[in-house]
Amino acid sequence: MAPATSPAATAADRPAWLFSRRIDLGVFLGSAVFSLLLLALAPVLGVGAGQDSPLWTWVVAVLLVDVAHVWSTSFVVYLDPAELRRRPLLYLGSPVLAYSLGLTLYLAGGAALFWRVVAYLAAFHFVRQQYGWVMMARGQAGEHDRAGRWLDGATIYATTVVPLIVWHTELPRAFWWMREGDFAAGLPGWVGSVALLVYLALALAYAARAVLAARAGFIAWGKHLVVATSAVCWYVGIVATNSDYGFTVTNVFLHGIPYAALIFLYARHAARHAAPDGGGLAARVVRRGVLPFLATLWAAAYLEELLWDRAIWHDHPSLFGHGDGWLTGLEPLLVPLLAMPQLTHYLLDGFLWRRAQNPRLGELLRELRAPPPTGTARHT
Repeated sequence: MAPATSPAATAADRPAWLFSRRIDLGVFLGSAVFSLLLLALAPVLGVGAGQDSPLWTWVVAVLLVDVAHVWSTSFVVYLDPAELRRRPLLYLGSPVLAYSLGLTLYLAGGAALFWRVVAYLAAFHFVRQQYGWVMMARGQAGEHDRAGRWLDGATIYATTVVPLIVWHTELPRAFWWMREGDFAAGLPGWVGSVALLVYLALALAYAARAVLAARAGFIAWGKHLVVATSAVCWYVGIVATNSDYGFTVTNVFLHGIPYAALIFLYARHAARHAAPDGGGLAARVVRRGVLPFLATLWAAAYLEELLWDRAIWHDHPSLFGHGDGWLTGLEPLLVPLLAMPQLTHYLLDGFLWRRAQNPRLGELLRELRAPPPTGTARHT
């Protein structure tokens, strides 16, 4: 029989944060607070009720965060030769599959069907990311009980899915996910009411369990932070408000900033364990710090949006110039092609962050979980 360990000692040995206190507070709480501040300061920032998001919101939220975080996946795969060689069929086949499926959708049902499917894929991706954070935080905290896993999973799913259900019961609204009319209307209002009651019951059960764990000497700060920030931002941005600006600022930052932080930590970890002249372009960039990393993402995001605007949208001539008329009529080929990075990101995200299939992720999480030497502080 193993020697008995006191609950207090066990709790003290368990890491309470997902990455670290500083990183978790910065990327999760910081993103949420920033989003809510932007929402509260909307009148001061010149955003009136019922108005579309101003250009600066699109630049900061969509271009520099949402589109940029899609390209951050390249630092895990396409800019890392060793990783690309490890699973070439998955990594090279995903863009081909993404384009093929997109082209098929567009040719079969036109722009309406294409954007409806992409909108639901995007919503699913956003929901699954928050679930993934919670499961990752559970693993970091050494929480492996089946009942807790079920409750945590059900709570984070309710936190993200219930606002989407309410959204569907109130269509049309003043905002949309990808483009106007992308979500299907017709869900009766009582479904949203029942969903909110289920959500409330799960939230109360989650809170009660968290209180019991705290009384036993352990608080899973990282997990609770993910659940709380998701609950506030998703409810405020989708249910409590009804504006494109409110949805954008509460939706994008909480999704893109933590993901980009994970990619940077992951790529930096890989670079540290690569040969001094190895690791590919990803390692060379992250060795120079976070600013070159972000600059690379922003450049890729700008180039993508330049192509979108010149070829398809023609929305921001002040940023990208005027469109090219000779591309008219090529939308069935161009739209799936330009959406390919985003769809590839969705596909790969389902494979990259499974510890059993990604040894590097396991190594990074173990490194973050390990307590610093006695008398020292972790500065990750």
